[in-house]
Amino acid sequence: MKKVVVSLLGALMLFVSITGVAFADRPDLRDAVDEVVGTPYKWGGTTTAGFDCSGFILHIFNQYNVELPRTSRSQAETGTRVTKDNLRPGDLVFFNTSGKGVSHAGIYIGDGQFAHSSSSRGVRISNMSDTYYEKRYVTARRVVSEEDYKAMIGNN
Repeated sequence: MKKVVVSLLGALMLFVSITGVAFADRPDLRDAVDEVVGTPYKWGGTTTAGFDCSGFILHIFNQYNVELPRTSRSQAETGTRVTKDNLRPGDLVFFNTSGKGVSHAGIYIGDGQFAHSSSSRGVRISNMSDTYYEKRYVTARRVVSEEDYKAMIGNN
């Protein structure tokens, strides 16, 4: 029985040390975004060869092992609704750019800014207060746990 307990404790310590390394290896959100700013837009794109808006979000959140649906419309139904006043880095923001409901998405990065893959300019950072986006804002969703949030903002 003692050997079983010692083995379990050893396995637990190994797991904890591996998990700690995994969190330390994650870039913070701003670094992850900066790494792909300038990547061209590609409809249906999910790689650094080209992203659409939801593909960009998937690329960033995969780095934190956060699973999300493929489309911006489906992503807008995930997680918990957040008011514009309570946005924090890592929250998803959604816009109606087509006149037919949620059709564009980005990641709030703080200071009134969000990162997204624009169909005309590729991955970029824009201001939530830009008239174009302010008029088309629909909702925001919080999709990360507190632990993932801390990893995203560099407090691993």
